[in-house]
Amino acid sequence: MRPSQPESAAVKPLTFAVLRLLSDGEFHSGEEMAQQLNVSRASVWQAMRNLDEAGVDLFRVPGRGYRLREPLHWIDRDKIRAGLGDRAGLFDLEIADCLASTNSRLLEKAVQGAPHGSCVITEMQTAGRGRRGREWHANLGGSLTFSLLWRFNQGAGFLSGLSLAVGVALMRALNQVGVSGAGLKWPNDVLHQHRKLAGILIELQGDMLGPSAAVIGIGINLKLSGKVLNRIDQAVVDLHSIGGDVPERNFLLANILLHLADVLNEFDEGGFSSLREEWLKHHAYHEKQVLLILPDGSHHQGHLLDVADDGALLVRTAVGKQRFTSGEISLRTVA
Repeated sequence: MRPSQPESAAVKPLTFAVLRLLSDGEFHSGEEMAQQLNVSRASVWQAMRNLDEAGVDLFRVPGRGYRLREPLHWIDRDKIRAGLGDRAGLFDLEIADCLASTNSRLLEKAVQGAPHGSCVITEMQTAGRGRRGREWHANLGGSLTFSLLWRFNQGAGFLSGLSLAVGVALMRALNQVGVSGAGLKWPNDVLHQHRKLAGILIELQGDMLGPSAAVIGIGINLKLSGKVLNRIDQAVVDLHSIGGDVPERNFLLANILLHLADVLNEFDEGGFSSLREEWLKHHAYHEKQVLLILPDGSHHQGHLLDVADDGALLVRTAVGKQRFTSGEISLRTVA
C-alpha cells in the first residue's frame, strides 16, 4: 500500500504505548504516564512530540495533562475474528502498530510459505508502494490499511482483471455498511463523486503457468485530519465526509475480508468474466469521454465503451476501438 507519511517519520513504540494510555479519553499527566510505562518523564515528552508525525491532536491543559481530542479505536484481533464468525479460520491475522508496507511484509511472508488467507494489518504505514509512485497520506486511525495473500492454482497470466474483481468485493462491503454513491474507476480505485475513497494494489508471485499468489493491498479513507488533507494533491474523500458515522474498523475489516473470500473464490473458478457485469454496474466512467496517459507519456482520448472479460479497457479512439491493459496507465475523464 501507499505510504501514509515519509519513511523517516516512523512512529516509535513508546509513542504507541502513550497513545494506548490516552485511549480511555481521560486526562493523564506526563509524570503519571512515565510511572505507568516505567520510563523517564523526558522519554514521555519525546514520545508526545512524535504524535504530530502520527497526525494525532491533543488537548494540553496545565495542571491536568493531556487528552486525545478524538478517541482512537485500535485494530483488535478478537473483534475481527468475532466479525468473521465461523469463517475466522480462513484467515491468519498479523497486526502491527507500524510497518513500512503491508504488501512488503506479506510478500516476505509469502516467500517463506505463509498460508493462503494470511492477512497483515497495520495502524500506520510509513513507506508503502503504489501505482505510479504516488503517496497515500493518512493520520493514525484515519484509514484502514491491510494486505491479503491469496494463492491460485492457475498461473499469473490467469490473474488479469484481479484488481477489478477486488473492486467488486469492496463495493459489496461498502454497500453492506450503508455507504451509497460509490463507484469504481478502472483498474483499481473506489470513488465517491469522482473523489478517491479507496485504492487497491496487487503484486503477484509465481510463474505464468502456475501456481501463483497475489498479495492484495487495500487502503480506505475513514476520517482524514485537516493536516493530512492539506498534503494531498488529488481529490479525495473519506467515509466520515460521506455519511458522518464511520463504521467500526474491526467490523469493517471483517466485512471486507468475507466479501473478498467470496469474490476471490468466484474469480478462481471463472476469472473476471464471471464478475464483469457486476463491475460494470458500479463503473464511474462508463460511456464517458476519457483521457488515458500511458507510461511512455503518450495520450489517447476517446469514448469509453466497455471492459473485456479479461479486465482490459475498451475505448473508441481516433484510430478505432483499442484495448488498454492496466499497467501504469492514468485514466481521467474529459470535461
